[in-house]
Amino acid sequence: MKEESAETAAETLLPERAISPHPNLVTEAGLKALEAQLQEAREAYAAANAIEDVNERRRQAAGPGRDLRYLAERVRTAELVAAPTSNDVVSFGSTVTFSRDDGRVQTYRIVGEDEADPKAGSISYVAPVARILMGKAVGDLVTVGAQELEIIAIA
Repeated sequence: MKEESAETAAETLLPERAISPHPNLVTEAGLKALEAQLQEAREAYAAANAIEDVNERRRQAAGPGRDLRYLAERVRTAELVAAPTSNDVVSFGSTVTFSRDDGRVQTYRIVGEDEADPKAGSISYVAPVARILMGKAVGDLVTVGAQELEIIAIA
């Protein structure tokens, strides 16, 4: 019995999700996504708390509870940044296309940390590449590590 209680306790004490020290800048779509995720976490937490068995309830509520705390804080601290009004320079919310030394051409939208998904074409504004690209214009060359990038389009 004690072994089972120890396992249950370990499953219900999940580490908190880390909150970034950077300002929580978000696009309009990013804020809507955070709000939707928060609602999903609320629903999952409520469903878990409806379970009658106390140990199973704790186990099932641990993840959604942790997500609920994280997402509530991220929505609370969100700083909505309006879409760029100009494509003259790279800014938060811009979609930037650049070429690399090796001939690869990449396109990324610069967004908030929670919205970033490089595989889907978005990177966080605190990512090294995004930081270096911010404020630059089409034709500018920047160096990232050993690579030189040339900005070829801003949308």
